[in-house]
Amino acid sequence: MASIGLGLAALGRPGYINLGHDEDLPPGRAVEDLRVRTHELLEQAWQAGVRYFDAARSYGLAEKFLGEWLTPERRTQLTIGSKWGYTYVGDWRTDADTHEVKDHGLATFERQWPETLQALGGPSDFYLVHSLTADSPALDDKRLLDRLGELADSGVRVGLSTSGPRQSETLRRAIDLGTPFSAVQATWNVLEPSAGAALAEAHDAGWFVVVKEAVANGRLTTHGGETPFNEFAHQRGIAPDALAIGAAMAQPWADIVLSGATTASQLASNLAYRVDGPLTEFIQQPEEYWTERSALPWI
Repeated sequence: MASIGLGLAALGRPGYINLGHDEDLPPGRAVEDLRVRTHELLEQAWQAGVRYFDAARSYGLAEKFLGEWLTPERRTQLTIGSKWGYTYVGDWRTDADTHEVKDHGLATFERQWPETLQALGGPSDFYLVHSLTADSPALDDKRLLDRLGELADSGVRVGLSTSGPRQSETLRRAIDLGTPFSAVQATWNVLEPSAGAALAEAHDAGWFVVVKEAVANGRLTTHGGETPFNEFAHQRGIAPDALAIGAAMAQPWADIVLSGATTASQLASNLAYRVDGPLTEFIQQPEEYWTERSALPWI
């Protein structure tokens, strides 16, 4: 079975698209507030045995917060994944017109890899192209692929994260390409499991597979309100998030399932996951799921 990791997407910056995010974080959300909160959750996860942490250049100060919390002893026991290709431009505001800018070009990689090294105090174990989609030019950029190959040769596992209704198409293109890619982080949850077959193919090809958004940006938590899934969970005496995390943990191709918790109680609930059947009755069409996700506000 997979292991749980902690993702810092909602902790390293003041705004994010998770339902209830405005209720979960301190009202002021100053840098020091989020530094303390991030360190507290990292420590809670560490004490609970979590040994995989995930960040990205676009997660505000997530890499910096993680790097500050690390000690040499902890680092030897941890696996750290990070991502490049998006730049955080939200200026620490929840009402910013634009929160992040995407650019999968070589120049962005060359700028962001040194920034990651500085923030973490050394290399991450995994470094992924962030939210690669079918229309991204990255998989056809020979200069970029050669440079990523150099990074892979240095010992960092290079991969990609995927997003959108065509995740499977993007992932299969990367699998067919092979080197330098050997890791993927993809959205999979009981509402949107369409990437499952492609993720199984990646796993069979020796890739490291990480599941993100297992609680669908809060839609599979109590923040989602009175939904059929939440009612199903409550009838069985299971917290919705614990049921959703459990469904992802049960996938035989998954190595890591990320918790995106922003409070101690959320993390504790995620860690108390339970597996209860295939839950296929809750599946949405990918286009419907991603349309609803794209409409979520930054709060």
